[in-house]
Amino acid sequence: MRCRITDMHNKEVINISDGSRLGCVDDVEVDTCTAQIVAIVVHGRPKCLGLLGREEDIVIGWRHISVIGEDTILVNYECPCKPHKHKGRGIFSDIFCSR
Repeated sequence: MRCRITDMHNKEVINISDGSRLGCVDDVEVDTCTAQIVAIVVHGRPKCLGLLGREEDIVIGWRHISVIGEDTILVNYECPCKPHKHKGRGIFSDIFCSR
């Protein structure tokens, strides 16, 4: 199967280690000396409806890509995420806290 970089922009990225959806490919990193794709980039999720910016971008090295399918890209990615700290119980804590 052949795929153009513009075709990758619409593909959803799924992490096979935990089944989570990371987002869609937003960019790629290319080594200009060898003309090879080095990584795919998924923009971070928006914080507070985008008003507070975004989380950090997820850069997935080419060697971590397992399968590139028609609609999805399966990756084996270890998330360097920090665990969320729970500051207490409030009225909306059950709605907004990720567990």
